[in-house]
Amino acid sequence: MSVLGTGTANGGISVLHAAGLGKGCSVGVDLQCEVKLVKGTTSPSDDHGLLEAVMQVWIESDYPRFDEVGWEIDSKIPIGQGLKSSAAVSCAAFRALDQASWTGLGDYEIVDMAVEAQRRAGCTITGSMDDSWAAISGGWKLVDPSVPARESILMEGDIEEELEVLIGLRGPRSTSADLIDFQSQIKLFERALASLSNGSMLSAISTNGMAVSTAMSDDESLRLCNSLIVRGALAAGISGSGPAVAAICHSDSEGVAEILEDSFEQVIRTRFTNQLGIEEEVDGWG
Repeated sequence: MSVLGTGTANGGISVLHAAGLGKGCSVGVDLQCEVKLVKGTTSPSDDHGLLEAVMQVWIESDYPRFDEVGWEIDSKIPIGQGLKSSAAVSCAAFRALDQASWTGLGDYEIVDMAVEAQRRAGCTITGSMDDSWAAISGGWKLVDPSVPARESILMEGDIEEELEVLIGLRGPRSTSADLIDFQSQIKLFERALASLSNGSMLSAISTNGMAVSTAMSDDESLRLCNSLIVRGALAAGISGSGPAVAAICHSDSEGVAEILEDSFEQVIRTRFTNQLGIEEEVDGWG
């Protein structure tokens, strides 16, 4: 099958959930997603109709139309776990269209269209602008999703230390994000934002995770995150609206690995995208 264009993006974890204060922050992790625009009508599984929304937004933006084309997706990002899979697919798809049409789009245009496509597909309650930035750029960005991508970045930074990200998967999501009472945990979200403003991304991850878990009445994730920190994790928190839990640690933190091995259905080991990353399923886990 003839490939017209290929785009890549990556998954991410939450630093500050945008539904809490109207500002969001995510950071990319080395879980890759590749999307190809191909000749023919092949179509991968797409329950939300995200790829259809991508093509609608592309055409309505007056970019070149493609007839009789389909998509191929090769993604390492678990779906429905809060790891930014929808943002990665939409960004990668727009990059594939960009390559196929030689339009030379910048990251701002890609993010704006990815946000619109996710809104139309109904797979986000905030627009996921922070997720989309994390999917195509290194480091973390605190963004205001109420304005265009070019004006959205309020603060950004890199992760300086060589850290591992261990992600525990707990099965399918049990609570819809639009049913979570984010407003009930405003003070915790404010504390997470204050930590981020002071340059402590790791503290923000843990506090944000506590806020989301409490808003969801997810006592299990609170217990797990506390246990991970006691055993050596530098930060631990639920990502997105869950159910995945991310623990950030040094590579020799065996106590963290033991907690994850005992508590989760599957564990993925990776790194942040502005580091020399590795991505692998940990042998014997899951």
